[in-house]
Parts: sequence; structure tokens; C-alpha cells
Amino acid sequence: MPTIERLHAGDARLAAAWDEYVMASPGATFFHRSGWQRILEQVFGHRTHYLLASHDNRIRGVLPLAHVKSLLFGNALTSLPFAVYGGVVADDEATALALETEAERIARELGVQHLELRHLSKRHADWPAQDLYVTFRKAILPDEEANLLAIPRKQRAMVRKGIKNELKSEVDPGVERFFALYADNVHRHGTPALPRRYFEALRREFGADCEVLTVTGKQGQPLSSVLTFYFRNEVLPYYAGDDFAARELAANDFKYWELMRRACGRGLTLFDYGRSKQGTGPYAFKKNWGFEPQPLSYEYRLYKRDAVPQNNPANAKYKLMIETWRKLPLGFANWLGPYVVRSLG
Repeated sequence: MPTIERLHAGDARLAAAWDEYVMASPGATFFHRSGWQRILEQVFGHRTHYLLASHDNRIRGVLPLAHVKSLLFGNALTSLPFAVYGGVVADDEATALALETEAERIARELGVQHLELRHLSKRHADWPAQDLYVTFRKAILPDEEANLLAIPRKQRAMVRKGIKNELKSEVDPGVERFFALYADNVHRHGTPALPRRYFEALRREFGADCEVLTVTGKQGQPLSSVLTFYFRNEVLPYYAGDDFAARELAANDFKYWELMRRACGRGLTLFDYGRSKQGTGPYAFKKNWGFEPQPLSYEYRLYKRDAVPQNNPANAKYKLMIETWRKLPLGFANWLGPYVVRSLG
């Protein structure tokens, strides 16, 4: 049986070994990197439990966990809040089960309502599951023109419209233009914005693997922006925002094409469009790009609740809250938002 120990945020030696394992493990994702532990603790104040399984002085598996407790949204142990993927990464099933067993022990010790593990594929047929989310992942072809032609005709026409409108894309040194577009965008949708210091912390923590790409119009005005993660051969556009004028000018279509084109030039081979809720506008947008949805397996152990939690905008009980949030002044919403969204994850 493997030995289970914990990674603490100040342990640089063990963190380096953790990351070496994650970079080499086929089942790992960008969200398994140890840097997320520092982000979750320093920006959001969440207590983390980063479990590491080893045998014969070699790491055999990892499971990052964070404790998120809120009067409004409940009390949970999750792998991993603010991440679309997470869960167990292990060399073998015995190690995976040992990590899950320890996670369940910690969950009961903390008295949480549930344990949530966010896997790319199902692990336990008998665990309650969330079937709301899908992801969109597709190979990047080695030739730029081939990637453009692989986009379905109507969506490709929107990309060409953006090119015709003389839009430009630029890699930003900071998050200023991105955050302004992002915060305005989520406010229009009635959801709280994550704090600017979170995005600044992502840039500091992950360096060149966290990039901001901003699209501008002919007069240099920012229209659309995306904060993107890079992991091994993958590119993952993760947070985005746009101006009212972006749709008319096809700035969003142009933005994602520019990201794909640049990734192709770097020799990357997988474009990960990220998570969407089924039946939503973002879901349809990604399908229109020729990406096929892949169900995500979010599995639960329920301790003090009878059903899988539904802490998302599709839940009817949040409808009034969403409508009220839209009416708040943007500045006030940006100030209040971090206190609310820190417990969503």
C-alpha cells in the first residue's frame, strides 16, 4: 500500500516533485499543478489538503483538495474549486483508491456536506454524479490553413469577417484590459466577478503558461480578451470577456481563431475549449466550431445532503439573485463580487 502524505504550500522541494509527477502523468491536467494550492490559500483563504501517495520513494499519485465553506452555498471538500478538471491522478487503481479513502476520511473529519471529485471520465458507477457539464477538446492540425478549413463554414465566415474588419490580436503584459472586459461581461450576465488580484496571482504563479490575448478594433479599442492556460501540448482558453461591440465585429470568433492559429505556430496539438453547461449559448458556440461535447464526470460522496448540489446559474432559485445583480452599479458589483464568488468554485 502507498504512503499518503500532505503537500504544504511552503514546501518547495515536495512541490517540485509533485509538479514533476503531474507533468509526466497522462491523466493529469493544468489544474493539478501545485501552484493552485498557493492561489486557493492566498487569494481565497481556503484551507487545502493536497494528498500525495508514494511507494518505494517514488510518487505514485496525487489528489488536490480544498475546503470551501459558505452559508449561502454549503460546506464541501472539492477537487478542485475554480477548476473544470481535478480529482485523482494515480499510476494504478490501488493508489487511486487509497487517495480517495483518505479524502473521504478528511471529509468526514471536517464535517462537510459532500466530497466532490471532478474527473474527465467516470470512475465510480455507484457514486452520485453531476451530468450538467461537458467539455470540448479537439486536435490542432499542424497546418494553419487546415485548421481554418476545419471550422464549419458559417463559423469560418465569422472568422473571416473579423479579419476583414481589420481586427488585431495582442499579448498583454498585464490583466488591465482583460479584467475590464471580463468584469463588465459577467456583470451583464448577472454573476459576480472574481477579484482582479486573482488574475494577477495566476499570471505571477504560472508565468508564461498563463497568457492574456486581447483583440482590438481599427482604432485600437479593446473589444474582446481571453486569459489562457498552457499545459504540455494543450492550450486552454479559460476566462474571457468582451465589449458590446464585439459580436457585431466578430471579435470573439477572431479571438479564438487567433489563439488557435498562434497555438498551431507553437506546435501545440490540443485545443481545449473548456467546460460549458448543456443547452447554453457557450455550448452552442463551441459546437458551431466543430467541437463535439464530451460529458464530464463530477462524482460525489454525500454526507449531510440528499442530492447533488446545484450551485450554478441554471438553478431556478438563483434567478432573482441574478436579475438583482445585473442592476447593481458595476463598481459596487466588482467590490462585492469577490466576497460572494469565493465560495462558489
